[in-house]
Order: sequence, then structure tokens, then C-alpha cells
Amino acid sequence: MFATLKNACDELVTQFDTISLERKEILQKIASYVQKKLNANENIHLMFVCTHNSRRSHYGQLLGAVAASYYRIKNVYTYSGGTEETAFHPNAIHALQTLGFQIVAKDNTTNPRYTVRFGEDTDTHICFSKKFDHESNPSSSFCAIMTCGDAEQNCPFIPGVELRIATTYDDPKVFDNTSEQDEKYLTRAFQIGKEMLYVFSLIHH
Repeated sequence: MFATLKNACDELVTQFDTISLERKEILQKIASYVQKKLNANENIHLMFVCTHNSRRSHYGQLLGAVAASYYRIKNVYTYSGGTEETAFHPNAIHALQTLGFQIVAKDNTTNPRYTVRFGEDTDTHICFSKKFDHESNPSSSFCAIMTCGDAEQNCPFIPGVELRIATTYDDPKVFDNTSEQDEKYLTRAFQIGKEMLYVFSLIHH
């Protein structure tokens, strides 16, 4: 894992006491799902869903993968999708780069594909905005983690899901083009990262 990102994780794991008991109960359900799959020697597929698949769901996908790697939990595969296709937002990309991710655009379309890495020896993620039922996402045997209230309300049924959990987060989009923009995007990334680290801290090898 790249040093900047590893240092951020080292700091976030000292802050688990700032997660409310209500949130921990929700996150425990994800951990129990992961543990059950791990005990059965099955691959673990986690898909993070948000309306536009532009900010919070990408945070979940990438920081979920980081958290699994941090705790050396293998066979964890993370994905993201939305109820509509837009684009991976530049402000979210900037926050992730600040955290230590390497993100490079592969094209200049309205919905670019990006290669994303968080370490020299880690898998490369291909990130772009897509609907949750895109062919690159799992269609069965996965946990759907709903990262925004809109997706939770507007996505009443996701085919193939084994467990659906709502871990809704406030949208940093409301701070676009303000003096607080970069701070709020980074704050949301830190929150999601901390909660994903908490999930995987509960897993017993």
C-alpha cells in the first residue's frame, strides 16, 4: 500500500470510538456477511450503490478494497454502481488522490474510465460511472451497500443480492464550488474509509 494511504489508515483505525453505536450495528451486519463468506471459503463481493455512481459509491468501492487489504482479508472484490450513469466526479477523484490513490484517466469521454491503484502490489481498479446492473458488476451472490438515501429509496429491488444494507452518507456535492469543497470531500472519504476499516477490523481470519 502506498505510504500516504497507509498512514491515513493507521490514523483512521485509532478513531473507531468516534463511530456511533447505531452505525456500528449497521456495519456489524456487513462484517457478519464477510465473515460468513470467509468461513465458507467463498469469494466476497461487495457492491456500493449510489444514485449517480459519481462520488460516495466510488469511495466505498475503493476504500472497501483498501480496508480489506489493510487487514489482509483475501478474496474480497468491491464494485460500485448507480441507478443512472453520469461520471466519476473530479472532486471525488481529487480527494482520493490526496489520500494517496494513483488515478489516471484512460480516455477523454464524458464518462471517462480511470485506472486506480493504491499500492505497488495491489489490483488495478477500473472506475467509471455505471448502473448497478452493468456487466462488470456481479449479478448474484453479493452484498449491496447503499451509500445514499436516494439510491435506497429509488432502488427497491436489486436482482441477485444476498444482503442489502443502507449505510447512507451525506453528499459532498452540496459543497461544490464553495471554499469548503475540498475539505468536505476529504471529510466524507475519511468517514467512509474509517467505517470500512471498522468492518474489516471485526473479521477473524
